[in-house]
Amino acid sequence: MTVLEAIQKSTDFLAKKGVDSPRLQSELLLAHVLETPRLKLYLDFTRRLDEEQAGSFRELIKRRGNREPLQHILGSTSFCGLEITVNNSVLVPRPETELLAEEGWKHLNSLGGRPGSFLDFGTGSGCIALALCHFAANARGWALDKSDEALKMARFNIEKHQLANRLSFVQSNAFENLDPALRFDLIISNPPYIPSKDLPSLQDEVRKFDPPSALDGGPDGLDFYRLLAAEVPRHLAAGGKLMLEFGDGQEKWIPGILESHGWIMELVLNDYSSRPRVGVAKRASGMEMN
Repeated sequence: MTVLEAIQKSTDFLAKKGVDSPRLQSELLLAHVLETPRLKLYLDFTRRLDEEQAGSFRELIKRRGNREPLQHILGSTSFCGLEITVNNSVLVPRPETELLAEEGWKHLNSLGGRPGSFLDFGTGSGCIALALCHFAANARGWALDKSDEALKMARFNIEKHQLANRLSFVQSNAFENLDPALRFDLIISNPPYIPSKDLPSLQDEVRKFDPPSALDGGPDGLDFYRLLAAEVPRHLAAGGKLMLEFGDGQEKWIPGILESHGWIMELVLNDYSSRPRVGVAKRASGMEMN
């Protein structure tokens, strides 16, 4: 079987299985098996796969046809240009979350040169915490998650990028185990925001392979925003910011939730599909808890 034949057959197979962008997915998996850049496949269409390569490729294509995420199969993905290892204990980072991380490191870098501090609430793979440490060189961070397996993955990613000396890990259900004396310049979160009733209708890649606890935001998807609006003030430094990612349509409700707890939503950013996706909030005048 040649490279071109492998791509054509696997593309047809994945298309029948309902996989998005089947040719691109086939090429990425074949490039992974052959340990070559994807674009180099186009210069090598007549190359023949040996028996071991063909067998490995068939197995990966079968897994993708069963809707296992490409990132799980490859073992990693890119986030803000940084390689992130992922598995089924954490969410696969989405491109729109890069907007949240970027807004976070911009704030940390605007603090007049002093080392900023941040809390990544629900860190999962550690992608946001990693990006903040990488792009805000003086920042010191805390990564919090209730899942021990998620924290193991976050720790692995941070250590892989040699940033473990600037990040602490906290296993906690909400803020229960967080040192009450800590105050942060930034509290940032991409919390679970899918309404419970919508979980069964999610894409197979998400529904079958992402941890449900990282998706389920309660009956209306807003449980964690209510929690954060109420609890974050006691952990926020003067002038600190709260930054949140949220789901489609939730921009209608989140400002009201925040305002009821003394916040002002000062900025809403759209994602790459021009949908409101990231909110930046500050404490209203006279509402600081320091």
